[in-house]
Amino acid sequence: MKSKLSGLITVLLVSTAAMAQFHIGVKAGANITKIEGKSFKEQFRSGYHLGGFAEIGFGKKFGIQPEVVFNQYSTRVDSNFSHIYENVFNPGYASNIKLNYLSVPLLLTYKFLGPLSLQAGPQFAVLIDQNKTLLQNGQQAFKNGDFSMVAGAQLKLLKFRLTGRYVVGLNNINDIDNQDKWKNQTIQLSLGLAL
Repeated sequence: MKSKLSGLITVLLVSTAAMAQFHIGVKAGANITKIEGKSFKEQFRSGYHLGGFAEIGFGKKFGIQPEVVFNQYSTRVDSNFSHIYENVFNPGYASNIKLNYLSVPLLLTYKFLGPLSLQAGPQFAVLIDQNKTLLQNGQQAFKNGDFSMVAGAQLKLLKFRLTGRYVVGLNNINDIDNQDKWKNQTIQLSLGLAL
């Protein structure tokens, strides 16, 4: 009885593993970013992203795609920024700002038509402070983190992955004061390679 049960479990595990498709890969691309808030110019600016992904397929239509991505978001402060935050910043503030995030999107993938898949899900990101270690940045994840929703499409061409996504920040990333709410919006275009 025990041997039949263990044999059945082995067959189920092997068949489940055979049904699940698994790939890992690398990706890089452009970020077109805007930070909403009265302190920033209402315009999109360019940045970049690079990282890795895993594709875990279940059946013919669905899968999940977790990723770890370094994102650089660029923005430009508005001319009234120094007046709003004159007590916080020195008069010689930088008008161009770059924010570096370590992002972890967890996306549900639906194979829509042929090589085209639709993707959606949450993204968790930690603002990286250049003056701190990775462990110290990780400890600040809940204070300085950004929670976003991601939606987009991916085209699979052999081992290549062409992806277009829209990322909208859901929480306030302003850690200076409570005068103004700042939220990220990003359009991501990337090229990936499954290994």
